[in-house]
Amino acid sequence: QVQLVESGGGLVQPGGSLSLTCAASGSIFSISAMGWYRQAPGKQRELVAVITGGGSTDYADSVKGRFTITRDNAKRTVYLQMNSLKPEDTAVYYCNADNVRRFSFSRPSDYWGQGTQVTVSS
Repeated sequence: QVQLVESGGGLVQPGGSLSLTCAASGSIFSISAMGWYRQAPGKQRELVAVITGGGSTDYADSVKGRFTITRDNAKRTVYLQMNSLKPEDTAVYYCNADNVRRFSFSRPSDYWGQGTQVTVSS
């Protein structure tokens, strides 16, 4: 069984910073991309940032220049550093692991974390 465990959410004032961490555990042979998504009340889940195993990154336009995604392949962990936070960043943030192979011969599967709340408010 593969699990993604997120941590680091919370309440922060506008302009502040938060750092999210997501660690993958279980029997894992390889993970393709890892990323962060978010879902605000009444809205669809949207991509925030994604990083490949080789370190290539992509960001939503709304967070470019403010958020940074990094990854430690050895620890199977992905991080999201969020700076200059805005009230519109308020959402539940979900970690995603894409094309996870538990063994070399396994079919790839996607996994999601349980979500962590980020609230930006004065």
